[in-house]
Amino acid sequence: MAEFTLPANSKMNSGVHHKAPDGASNVRVFQIYRWSPDDDENPRLDKFEVDLDDCGPMVLDALIKIKSEQDSSLTFRRSCREGICGSCSMNIDGTNTLACLKSISEVTGEVKIFPLPHMPVVKDLVPDLSNAYRQLASIEPWLKSDNDAPEGEERRQSPEQREKLDGLWECVLCFSCSAACPSYWWNSDEYLGPAVLLQAYRWVADSRDDRTDERLDALDDSFALYRCHTIMNCAKTCPKGLNPGKAIAGIKSEIASR
Repeated sequence: MAEFTLPANSKMNSGVHHKAPDGASNVRVFQIYRWSPDDDENPRLDKFEVDLDDCGPMVLDALIKIKSEQDSSLTFRRSCREGICGSCSMNIDGTNTLACLKSISEVTGEVKIFPLPHMPVVKDLVPDLSNAYRQLASIEPWLKSDNDAPEGEERRQSPEQREKLDGLWECVLCFSCSAACPSYWWNSDEYLGPAVLLQAYRWVADSRDDRTDERLDALDDSFALYRCHTIMNCAKTCPKGLNPGKAIAGIKSEIASR
């Protein structure tokens, strides 16, 4: 009988348990994934007890409090704290989301926090997004026009043309959707993934862009686009309530209608 085992360095160990201050009465436990490339240790789960009476309401508030008061080596990305920059994407309570938009009260029991899945880890809760940003650059996410805008004026759109961009421009490139997509797990070297394809459709749908055919030609690829199997994890996990699957269907429809 064949026996399969995980590589030794992929096995997760129990970590350090940090207690809440004496006298704390409203305590929640946060289990946080820890791993550092600076040593040969396996990943571990550290537990932090946090007094919610002295903490903001969001998971990011708790992470900042833990880093400031309990373990300064805890590493994660964050910036705006308003769901705009997309920096603090991570897996919380089993779902990819933004820590600044995830309320602690939404989680029952211990709050379990991991980095975005199926991506290399730089350290602790920081995923390596190098491949995702390389793919983003490949779709050239900027306006390409053959004509200059009228001097001193904007490039005009009708309300109907502008409406086509709703549900697209709001993407903050947190890559929660791509990290939740099984097709991206299996083919991330070639499949662009839902986040990048949504960005691609944002420019295909923009009436001010003059390179629609050029963009569609570049996307018309069995791996770059058609590895999408409409699993729709992307729409389920998006912290901004967007639907990348619908955008991908829009690209396919544009290609088919040419």
